[in-house]
Amino acid sequence: MSTRRPHHVAKRRPVRPATTAPDTLTTVDLDEEGWLLSAATGRPVRADRLTRYLAERLVPPAWATDIIVYVHGWRTGPDSAGRSAQRLLALMDRQRTARAALYPGLRERYAPWTVVVRWPSSSLAYGKIRKRAHAMSAPGTGYAPHVLGHLLGYLHAERGDPADRTLRTRGGQYLHLVGHSFGGRFLCEAVVRAADTEKGGTLGWSTTAHPSRPFTVDTLTVFQMAAPTEAFTSLFERLRPGPLGHTSPLGGPLVFTHSRHDRATGFWHLLRELKPGIGHSGMHLSRAGAGLAPNDVWSTRLLRADTPYPLTSLDHAFVNVDASWRYRSTRLNPVGAHSDFYHPESAHLLLSLADHSRPARP
Repeated sequence: MSTRRPHHVAKRRPVRPATTAPDTLTTVDLDEEGWLLSAATGRPVRADRLTRYLAERLVPPAWATDIIVYVHGWRTGPDSAGRSAQRLLALMDRQRTARAALYPGLRERYAPWTVVVRWPSSSLAYGKIRKRAHAMSAPGTGYAPHVLGHLLGYLHAERGDPADRTLRTRGGQYLHLVGHSFGGRFLCEAVVRAADTEKGGTLGWSTTAHPSRPFTVDTLTVFQMAAPTEAFTSLFERLRPGPLGHTSPLGGPLVFTHSRHDRATGFWHLLRELKPGIGHSGMHLSRAGAGLAPNDVWSTRLLRADTPYPLTSLDHAFVNVDASWRYRSTRLNPVGAHSDFYHPESAHLLLSLADHSRPARP
């Protein structure tokens, strides 16, 4: 599966010099049922006003070349969610400034605009947050897929509808989803539900019912995901390629970091779900009847910030990234390395994915 796009000339746009300026980030708040909250009133936005609200709240700036949707993880308050995103963006900005030669596709124009999705995850109870993450996206009860579908569908509409079916628009924007911990689980489940042709077929996903619609998402990266290792054989089956009567709504790679030092998705996940989590042991996928190509699932190491990722290491449907050497934390931390992903190497991974999503130059 190639993540490189055919080369096309895009029109130029004003470019922001730094990714951490105040107008490069905006927030979206959801309540415990996954319903969108108004930034002005803090009250749920009425269903018949969702599209208008998103149109007013989430207008990608003219200078943006990339759109990043970031969903935080467990035990993260609203203010912390914004700081977490800013911290990751600052690492990316410094990494690109210091080692621009590693990202030739980003050399001319790279100006990300970030949407932080904040959801109530501050409870100390692992089981409670697991149930909430599921309930927010569960059929018939959760509104997160509806909101996320509107969010991504609206962004997709704003990005345009390229005739060549590449994921880049005529203006040159790309869309990347980034999650941490339960935020990744929440994000994947919401994408699955939003892609349902019965409930989300009008949102821009390419499906059996709507095969002519272009994909929406270029890449999805989850740091230390809190979900069972075989979640993509069951919970998120719709996100994998194969003879399932559909096209995955994700056009680029799904990338998951893991570390054996992550106790939250190791011991605690094993205690609650009877098997380790992706954040501890990586994503596993049974090939029996899956119809997967030999290279659809790939494993690699988190590379040092000065070492380039070859396209062949990220050019797969699923990529497991072993970050045990870097994500370590301390022995006294009860969750271990679960949140220890704020490193230049993480920024390097995200920038490399963005770089590889660019069109190959002749």
